[in-house]
Formats: sequence, C-alpha cells, structure tokens
Amino acid sequence: MEPPAMENKASEPEAKLLVKQHIRFLKRTLGILPSSCESLDTNRMTLLFFAVSGLDLLGALDSVSQEEKQDIVEWVYAQQVLPDKGCPGGSSDVGGFRGASFLGMPFDLTKRSAGVCNDCSHVAMTYTALATLLILGDDLSRVDKRSVLQGIKKLQLADGSFAATALGSESDMRFVYCACCVCYMLNDWSPIDQDRVAQFILKCQNYDYGIGQRPYLEAHGGSTFCALASLVLMGRLHTTFSPARVEGLKLWCIRRQQTGFQGRPNKPTDTCYSFWIGATLHLLECASWVDKLWNTSFILSTQSKHVGGFAKWPDTHPDPLHTYLGLSALSLSGDLELHPVHAALNISQRTVQWLHHLHTTTPPHSHSM
Repeated sequence: MEPPAMENKASEPEAKLLVKQHIRFLKRTLGILPSSCESLDTNRMTLLFFAVSGLDLLGALDSVSQEEKQDIVEWVYAQQVLPDKGCPGGSSDVGGFRGASFLGMPFDLTKRSAGVCNDCSHVAMTYTALATLLILGDDLSRVDKRSVLQGIKKLQLADGSFAATALGSESDMRFVYCACCVCYMLNDWSPIDQDRVAQFILKCQNYDYGIGQRPYLEAHGGSTFCALASLVLMGRLHTTFSPARVEGLKLWCIRRQQTGFQGRPNKPTDTCYSFWIGATLHLLECASWVDKLWNTSFILSTQSKHVGGFAKWPDTHPDPLHTYLGLSALSLSGDLELHPVHAALNISQRTVQWLHHLHTTTPPHSHSM
C-alpha cells in the first residue's frame, strides 16, 4: 500500500537547528523554572527527564558538570517511594518514584525515612526517573526493583489497563505505556498480564484504525503511539493486530501530516505530534512515507530564536515538553546534529545500549517476583 502523494518543492528546510540556544534553554530548565510551571510541581521528575534527555540528544550532557549530574542522580533517588508496612496508605507494600518532594519528604538517602500515609509512587514518574538515571550512566543498583515491580503488578486493572497510582486514578493508554517501559528497563515482565494488555489495546482501536485512550474514545496521536510502542516493547505487534489493521493504522497516521502533524483529524499541527505520530510510523516501518521537508520545516518554525526551546506552534512560548519532543522528532527524521533516538522508549540509542549492557550483567531472574 502506497502513502498519499505529497508535493515536495525543496530539498532542505530554510531554518536551521539552533543548537546553542536549545542547550541554554534546557540547562535553564535544570536550574530554574518560570512561574507558569507552578502547576507542574508534582511532575518535576518528568520536566527533569525532558531537560536531561534533551541535552543527551543534543550531545551536550558534558555541558553539565559531573557534580551536577551526581546531584541530579541523588535527587532522583530521593524521590524513590520505599515499602513501609506501617503505613496504610499508598506505600504500604509497593514502590516506585514520586514526581517531586512536594509532600515535604526529607532529602536523606542515608536511611529510610518514616513512611508518610498517602505518599505513593506514580507510574509515569517511575518511567521518567529510571530513564533519567540511565541517561546519566547510573546502573540502577539502588532501585528497589522488587517493590517497583510489585507496584506495577498492583496497578494493572481487570480490563488490562493500568492506573497511575496505588491510591487509584484514571486508567488509560498512557499508563499502559509507562508500565511497559518500566518492565522493559528492569528486564522483568512477570508483573504484567501481557494477554490482557494486548486485548485492551485491540479494543481501543477504532473504526478509522487510530487508537484511543480507552475503548470507544476518539483516536489520538499520543494514545496511538503509547499503544504501538507498548506492543513493540512486548514483542506483540503482529500477534495482536492483523495485517489489515496494521495497514489501516499506517494510513491513519500518515493522514495526520499537514505540514507537521496533527494529533486528530481537523486539529492544527503541533510540534509534539511530529514525535507521537512520527515515532509510530517509525515503529510501523513506514517512516519513508513522511514528507521530511515539510515536517522538519514546521518543527524548526516553532523554535525560539531568542531564548531557545520549541513551542507547540510558531510564535508562541517554548516549553520543556515541546522542546524535548521536537528534538526527538528531528532525531527520528535523521538530523545529523542530534544523537539517534530509540522510538519505542523515547531515549537515545546510546542510553539503550547502556541499558542492554546492564541486562547482560543483571539476569532477569535475579529480581523476578
């Protein structure tokens, strides 16, 4: 099946990647955030991941001193939620990472701090915490793997989806993806009922072949990526989707390209969907269908010439999320100034090589449940 024809009038975009400005933007993100980010305090782990992984893609991790890197590693470990049998709240018997120290937990890694009821990990923060540690070269030896995996097991619901926290939350494709990433990184799939995950994803594919957050919800670029990447990480893409479903999904994805990509039909293009949809097409092995010139030109049009970073649209304020996903999308498009990104895990190929090295030195059964 061939993609829809798209006219290509030039061989390369007029704008260039502003590498130095983006490095400065991401380093500022590590140090201080604007007041507009106050509402994201519980998600600081994710903002940290965007900054560290963005610097990694730019080949600029060495612009952060070794002391600063170690400080980041220690801060991440300080957000690890450890099991506490004396607490009837979220941390009684499961582990993982919280998004920040918003509960006033002490920054003390020399001993296990007393449990705080209702202090619980969040599966998305656990994914970004592990990713950040790996990017910085940590060997995950201080991760309480058994309790993290126990936490993943408790988060899976009867329909195959995952909640975000042990205290209860919405459940949808975002957390399915995060759970799959955590199991892949820790090299242990025993906590997950993969059959139920695959069935949940299958039920979320719509009549138009796109994939929604839950069954019967509108197809969306973000949830489509989360579903496909989860299946790829589990090695279940072609055992879950028939060839007809795969071909239909390819067409749904490529039809989202306008100049850049939109997340849903009849919506404007947005920088982040150049990654969500672009990575999905990469995982479906049809990235060649993308008009790279149009896509790259749109992404570069959203970068700020003055402060660095990328925005969702041209001439709007940049932010860490769109900066990181813009860089990831450009990496997938083959930008030679950026390190290659692993489409499914959304971290650099360099970091994935380190992860696979750890897998060879830490057998799966050593921390299985």
